[in-house]
Amino acid sequence: MRHTLPIAPQFYVTAPQPCPYLENRMERKLFTALQGDGAEQLNDALSQQGFRRSQNVLYRPSCADCASCLSARINVSDFVSSKSQKRTTRRNAHLTRRATSPWATDQQYELFRTYLDSRHADGGMADMDIFEFAAMIEETPIRSRVIEYTDRDTGNLAAVSLTDVLEDGLSMVYSFYDPILQKNSLGTYMISDHIEIAREAGLPYIYLGYWVPGSPKMGYKAKFSGLEVYQCGAWKPMKDPAAFEASSDPLSSDPIAEQVANIQLPDRRVLRP
Repeated sequence: MRHTLPIAPQFYVTAPQPCPYLENRMERKLFTALQGDGAEQLNDALSQQGFRRSQNVLYRPSCADCASCLSARINVSDFVSSKSQKRTTRRNAHLTRRATSPWATDQQYELFRTYLDSRHADGGMADMDIFEFAAMIEETPIRSRVIEYTDRDTGNLAAVSLTDVLEDGLSMVYSFYDPILQKNSLGTYMISDHIEIAREAGLPYIYLGYWVPGSPKMGYKAKFSGLEVYQCGAWKPMKDPAAFEASSDPLSSDPIAEQVANIQLPDRRVLRP
């Protein structure tokens, strides 16, 4: 007789630590390991429920008294470029896109360090060395790509995005660019270009990570039309960013056990004799 046994991932919670987005708040994450034969299916399923990938870990905010961090994605079919976004695309017409396997290079790390030192010198990645950077890029159990944007005239690397290919879209895991080119709005340009990549591939969504109302660092995401946020267990179109507030209601987050119980897992079973 053959029996089917379910394989369920184990979920854990991090210890509280200062929130990087909102002052006087503490953050906590719900996370699980991303490994094994079903890694891609698990990543697809949990990405659709607001989780993000960091190397071989999937995580989602689970703060005790705050529910401000909202997973955001762009519905490609609903996106229409604004005048400003069209200007940004024209301004970067000299860049050449190149998609490669997730392999770290010295040139990427040099750009990454320049970006961090200029934009996030006091952030959690500030002390990341080249080996940790290589792990961030290369330790992926799923289908990932490094998308490089190079100046066609000088050959200089201008921007990089580590991007996962999901069953229903592209997930921009981490992006960085040359801070000297800040006026080129390369962050906006990379998102716009990923929308074009998704259109060409017939993929419906671009996953952007988290949008946090009240955090200036995240304001640029709300400027894209077709934006959806994951709230109360469902994706909802963002019609008016101003209607969202940074929630600090102590009852705004469900208990951990209830959160885990409501996670929809992929159908992963193995047959045993």
